[in-house]
Amino acid sequence: MEGFKCKDSSFPVSSSNPTTDCSNSEGDTAYNSNNGDFSYAVLRYINNMLMEEDLDDMPCMLQNSLALLAAEQSFYNALGDDNPLLLTEATPSSDLSTIIDTSNYAVNVSSTIAGENDNTEYNSSRSKSRGSRHHRQDYCLEEGRRNKHVTIHVEEPEKMKILDDSLCPFFDSSRELKQPKISIARKKKHDEVVDLWTPLTQCAQAVASFNQRTAYDLLKHIRLHSSPYGDGDQRLAHYFANGLEARLDGRHTTNYKASAAEIIKAYKAYVSISPFRRMSNFFANRTIAKVAANTTRLHIIDFGISYGIQWPCFIQRMSTRPGGPPRIRITGIDLPQPGFRPAERVEETGCRLKRHSERFNVPFEYNVIAQKWETIQYEDLKIEQGEVVVVNCMYRLRNIPDETVLPDSPRDAVLKLIKQINPAIFVHGVVNGGYNSPFFTRRFQEALSHFSSMFDIFEANLPREDEGRMLFEREMLGRDVMNVIACEGTQRVERPESYKKWQARILSAGFEQLPLDQTLMKRLRNTAKENYHKDFVVDEDGHWMLQEWKGRIIQAVSVWKPVQDLVHDELD
Repeated sequence: MEGFKCKDSSFPVSSSNPTTDCSNSEGDTAYNSNNGDFSYAVLRYINNMLMEEDLDDMPCMLQNSLALLAAEQSFYNALGDDNPLLLTEATPSSDLSTIIDTSNYAVNVSSTIAGENDNTEYNSSRSKSRGSRHHRQDYCLEEGRRNKHVTIHVEEPEKMKILDDSLCPFFDSSRELKQPKISIARKKKHDEVVDLWTPLTQCAQAVASFNQRTAYDLLKHIRLHSSPYGDGDQRLAHYFANGLEARLDGRHTTNYKASAAEIIKAYKAYVSISPFRRMSNFFANRTIAKVAANTTRLHIIDFGISYGIQWPCFIQRMSTRPGGPPRIRITGIDLPQPGFRPAERVEETGCRLKRHSERFNVPFEYNVIAQKWETIQYEDLKIEQGEVVVVNCMYRLRNIPDETVLPDSPRDAVLKLIKQINPAIFVHGVVNGGYNSPFFTRRFQEALSHFSSMFDIFEANLPREDEGRMLFEREMLGRDVMNVIACEGTQRVERPESYKKWQARILSAGFEQLPLDQTLMKRLRNTAKENYHKDFVVDEDGHWMLQEWKGRIIQAVSVWKPVQDLVHDELD
């Protein structure tokens, strides 16, 4: 390990054969398995992580770090300082929310000048936290993701069982893929069908024009016909009404008190019915493995590493590579955490990955960078001559401000750095959302369309009374909606772009897009078709791997490589 030492840890290690943990059928090894990217290697990694004694007292990575940066920027904006001091030495920590692959939350700057979310007065309650355990919940996955302190009020065996059920819902004890059980929730014939989109849109227009009386009247009407326990449209309307009401009242936050066990149940509901995270990790890992097929030294630079959930099965697969594994070096990049040890949790990610690598006899090194991504210098990455360099960023660049927030776009600065790195490939995953407009009504309409698909996924695949479904809708989707609608400026951290806008942005930054591996695409299509709801589709467009629900593109992943300037090439 580079730059820090891993503390001793004694967690259970399975006695099963390490070389077969990612296998899914007889004779199917980790290196060529069809479904290994989302199987037992990841499960065991998460189980071991949650068995650590001090994890329950740790804050969530992404939410805390974004809260810190938003509060910091707002503070300096209030002071009129255009050149605030940057947290270039701090190192972020990652959080269970990244696993969930959604990381949006609202930040109340009035109570977070020290960099903390108002849901927890961090500085004042830190001395009490050991006893009261009032912590912020985490929002990091997949990928991922992202967040709040988590409290786990379950015994160790129960935690293991919850994780077994949630992180690998498709694999039984024999590691065979199982069809997720789908229970279609249907409207009763006598249910009243009420148009909620029109009053929601009218209310957003009234809010935008500061017509509070009309807005509150419309909200009253919406509240009569919306509910977090109704059908998908009623739940959608409920959480959008929450966001509109918060914007009217000047509130930029909401309280989230879910325990870690509840968040895991919510994640279980999501991954049991949706292929999005599984397909993304499978695509990225297989693409990187192909590039590293013949190298002896592989350097992965992961922007937004969080808990590193993507890498255990990749490491395990590389351990069975013909001719032996390469030396894998991962540079884990994330945002700084508040407090005196802002790098601690990203360092712990490296320690966990190192232990996992040792178990499979894979040479491993780790480098920590925890600071604002746009302030990272090429020298910080410690790139060595002769190593194959790969850059990976799954769904996290949407949380980096663009030119609508700051004149010198941090988002473009990160792309400029990636081009300077000159990686063999740059794997980029995006949430295909158009709700980043500075114009509120337009942003509201785009968000309404996007999140209606997310609520519809649950409506079509899980019963309305399902606890995991209600948790995910409240703690994940509801939080995202709140941030998009109620927050502006640096407080609004959820800023996705459509994959076509990302394509234009990355092309203008000096990259060329690589064609998709058609064998891999065929495998992904078959996996989605055979194991998920018929309305989930894996498709492609313009060298993007698209993941759709009922024809709406939810996520997209692509592969790029930098185009070197002609002048630079001639000088070489």
